[in-house]
Amino acid sequence: MKEKKDIFLEDESSTDAILESISDGVFTVDKDWKVTSFNRSAEKITGVSREEAIGRQCSDVFRASLCGVDCALQQTLESGRPVIGKSAYFISAEGQRVPISISTAVLKNRAGDVIGGAETFRDLSEVEALHQELDARCSLGDFVSHSPLMHQLFDIIPAVAESPSIVLILGKTGTGKEVLARAIHEHSHRSSGPFIAINCGALPDNLLESELFGYKAGAFTGAVRDKPGRFALAKGGTLFLDEIGEVSKALQVRLLRVLQEHTYEPLGSVQSEHADVRVIAATNRDLSAMVKAGDFREDLYYRINVARLELPVLKKRKEDIPLLVDRFIEKFNMLMRKNVEGISVEALSLLIAHDWPGNIRELENSIERAFILCNEKTIDISHLPDELRLCCSQKNRNIDIHSAHQILDAQSIQSALERNNYNRLAAAKDLGIHKTTLFRKIKKLGIPLPVQDGRSNRM
Repeated sequence: MKEKKDIFLEDESSTDAILESISDGVFTVDKDWKVTSFNRSAEKITGVSREEAIGRQCSDVFRASLCGVDCALQQTLESGRPVIGKSAYFISAEGQRVPISISTAVLKNRAGDVIGGAETFRDLSEVEALHQELDARCSLGDFVSHSPLMHQLFDIIPAVAESPSIVLILGKTGTGKEVLARAIHEHSHRSSGPFIAINCGALPDNLLESELFGYKAGAFTGAVRDKPGRFALAKGGTLFLDEIGEVSKALQVRLLRVLQEHTYEPLGSVQSEHADVRVIAATNRDLSAMVKAGDFREDLYYRINVARLELPVLKKRKEDIPLLVDRFIEKFNMLMRKNVEGISVEALSLLIAHDWPGNIRELENSIERAFILCNEKTIDISHLPDELRLCCSQKNRNIDIHSAHQILDAQSIQSALERNNYNRLAAAKDLGIHKTTLFRKIKKLGIPLPVQDGRSNRM
């Protein structure tokens, strides 16, 4: 069907009746860019009355983001081609930024002579609000996720953040333990205070002790003046002890005393100082196994294991890979001043097929490398690390978007089954699909099931 490019002005009264009956805003301009008509919906959306608009320059009425060199209506009048559904925004009479979608056409009289242009615009405020609501549902601080495993964490983090209790974050390297710690801090009543982080595994014992507690002038050779420790710097805020499993047993004793009594002594001091901090600890090690092996103090373990949060590896939340990739593309566009628009289907399929032993950090590094090599609008397979392409090609030489979808489906179903103790009816409800659909997908994807389906264990 041929697209209609022009609007012919015939009977003025019938045209006005039509314009007044539609929900989209409509206005027309003459060749001097003065508004000649302005319908009721245009009044409602802009907050500008018809009397105020007619006879004025359209740029004075709208103050839109496309006014000037990017004017869609001007492009239409110059080229004769319509613009359909272009995104923009304008500033309303109340000073509010209103998102809109606009379409333009040439306006002709019955004789076929061009007498101006016509533009329709649709208020997208509700759509944008819905997008923001959906974004809020799948994000927490700098965390973004569609994964049910992560949403279980999202649901409890506000309560954990409000509590003054110590938090222990467990997770493999690269899963985002510090990002989660920052999210807890930002949602707590200490959010206006500092967030201080220290990697306990990066420093030898003597340096770690002085970094944590500080020292007084003369405490040791070279200590010419007082230096505050991380406990002092975090006053009124949060102290994040990363890789706490690497702390020696001797220093564990001092940490336990601080956490129990909320006081500490800087090196070389004889006076105790109050530790006004909220402590969040994290580790990639199995602390309970370390306790049994005698490598970690049992009393310290129970002191920090109050509110425990465990981050899943990226392999168990592959449905988040497209979301994470979009976030990293946005981040590196800003850092590298590029304008990469996205990633190809083939490249995304390759990312989904990978198991990511380095978790989110490895994924972020892969996208950063792709940005260095990519001088186009889209990241392609050729821009990804060689080791990633080699690893995935060895496992699956026919990676495509179909197999990527199957991987995501299998991962989602497997996670739902595990969460529901392999109760298939409960898992189907969790996934929002009918039980027969779940059975069909389990069979098609070859997902292994235990002999007992978990129905007898349903809570």
